[in-house]
Amino acid sequence: MYPFIRMAKELVINRKASKLSPTGTHVSRHMCLPWDIDLWAELNNGRTLTIYDLGRIPLAQRTGLIGVLRRQRWGLTVAGVSVRYRRRIRMFDVVEMRSRLVGWDEKFIYLDQSMWRKDGACANQGLYRTAVTGRDGIIPPAQVAAALGANPTSPPLPDWIRAWITAEDQRPWPPKQD
Repeated sequence: MYPFIRMAKELVINRKASKLSPTGTHVSRHMCLPWDIDLWAELNNGRTLTIYDLGRIPLAQRTGLIGVLRRQRWGLTVAGVSVRYRRRIRMFDVVEMRSRLVGWDEKFIYLDQSMWRKDGACANQGLYRTAVTGRDGIIPPAQVAAALGANPTSPPLPDWIRAWITAEDQRPWPPKQD
């Protein structure tokens, strides 16, 4: 089940937090609860993606994006994600999540999220390809930035993100059936 109560808590906690620039980093803390674990008593890989929502949505709130979405009647969607899992997160472990917008291209917005353990080790990292949507499809990110009062020109995307974009562009869609 989606963690509606946890999301409400994050939105309430962050409603009066200082505003962030569109590329600012939102830092939050989360505990791995019993319903977040798998058969090996560690954070389930699918649940990791859901918990990342608890960082992305407050990030959107703190940057002012949620207000723009409401005024324009736009929505948000995830168009792709690549996650690296490197360290275990066990039940009742508390992690620090860092969420930030890295940049955009003509169609998509790229977000970097990571979870850090108390020992300073990065447990996992997700690269998200997201989009703002309207009635007629995807809203160009430059238009979204302008609606936020930000520079419509993206910061330069790091080489590793550009390489991922290139790889995703080569991936067949729809998938080929053998």
